[in-house]
Amino acid sequence: MMKIIVWFSVLMMVFFGYSCTSGKGDGIRYIFFLIGDGMGNGQVTGTQFYRAELDGRIGLDSLSFTGFPVVNMMSTYSAFNAITCSAAAGTALATGTRTSNGTIGKDAIHSKDVYSIAVKAKEKGLSVGITTSVSIDHATPAVFYAHQSSRSMYYEIAMDAVKAGFDLYAGSGFLQTRSMTDSTAPDVYRSFEDAGYTIARGYDDFNRKREKATKMVFVQETGASPFSLPYAIDRKPGNLTLSEITRGAIDYLFQKSNKGFFLMVEGGKIDWACHNNDGATMVNEVMDFSDAVEVVLEFYHQHPDETLVIVTADHETGGVGLGTRGYDLNLKLLSYQQNSLDVLSERLVSLREKRGGKVRWEEVKTVLSEELGFWNEIEITKEEEDVLKSEFECSYLQAGAALRGLYAVVEPLAKQAVQLLNNKAGIGWTTPEHTGTRVPVYAIGAGAWRFDGSPLNNTDIPRIIAESAGWD
Repeated sequence: MMKIIVWFSVLMMVFFGYSCTSGKGDGIRYIFFLIGDGMGNGQVTGTQFYRAELDGRIGLDSLSFTGFPVVNMMSTYSAFNAITCSAAAGTALATGTRTSNGTIGKDAIHSKDVYSIAVKAKEKGLSVGITTSVSIDHATPAVFYAHQSSRSMYYEIAMDAVKAGFDLYAGSGFLQTRSMTDSTAPDVYRSFEDAGYTIARGYDDFNRKREKATKMVFVQETGASPFSLPYAIDRKPGNLTLSEITRGAIDYLFQKSNKGFFLMVEGGKIDWACHNNDGATMVNEVMDFSDAVEVVLEFYHQHPDETLVIVTADHETGGVGLGTRGYDLNLKLLSYQQNSLDVLSERLVSLREKRGGKVRWEEVKTVLSEELGFWNEIEITKEEEDVLKSEFECSYLQAGAALRGLYAVVEPLAKQAVQLLNNKAGIGWTTPEHTGTRVPVYAIGAGAWRFDGSPLNNTDIPRIIAESAGWD
């Protein structure tokens, strides 16, 4: 009987000791929340197959995050829709509140503001960075600091960033630097400067200024597009990259943090490529996002007991399917595509304008050969060429209506050509929009175990982060 009592006492001590430890969190000082916008299982698996094929193998080549010890699945539906938008999905991921499509940092009926895990991190004394490969006022970064009834209220969202007072904002720029309704309202950049922020334009400028800056806004060099960084497939030497933004953010936040930091990194153009149903651009964006995660892992390996890294997506885009050719994939064909669908469209439009509409089919064939490898590297049958030539005659020569996508205006002939390459590679798409499928969640580091187990809801993520940090 005495032995039973002793063992019971020991078990109770272990249980309560564990409970107390759990209540204090997992000793985390550094939290990385990485979001691949639109990155579902098809995007990840397709990229892994693609990389393996380039290496002459059939199989799944590892990305920086696919080998994390914890892998789970997560639902993405919004308050009133099975298929979410980025604003609602991001609000759920950031705040733990399921809201209506189009809403930034508010509840579903816009009756109250809801606050993000980044705000909580700031309240707990951590430095906070919000970074992205698209504009800083875009939906996913915005949900961490803003509260607006519409994701399109870009000026108001940017001014919310000033008000939130986070330590670092980084991305391509801002979509609206002046108010569309009030001509007397201040300029966004001027407002940041008045609030004590240092503006850095380009990676070199950032590195020159960061040591003396108390708070920073880090954007592309003057003259670059405020809409986004270039697609990885279109990148030119000197273009700012997501990996550079990530490395710069880590260096800056680590330099100024006494209690640690919270860093959100968004790979925003995976989603854009998938809205275009552009397979080659998609795999390059996933690999580019993986490179940014690799930068984070360099830091993690130096601080493994104090760092939590979560990689996930807000939703899936495009309904990517791997297999349109029976049991064979030929994804390595995507490597012959030299530029994104957007750039191919621009080249075809430029050719038509240069020729005054009098373009010969052989000239277009040259463009498609150089841009996609058609006829030279990739066999094109007579039937396939006839389809392309029909599009050339019916829309291209007539300067027919361009296809207006969510983030680009696309030449129909370019769209037809990229679709042909996708089909030959074995990639299919169900939609140019989002889907309702679950997305993957990957975690490593202190507290990662909390993300394991039953499938997650997107609203679970900030709660688990808070528990891991001992904030709840």
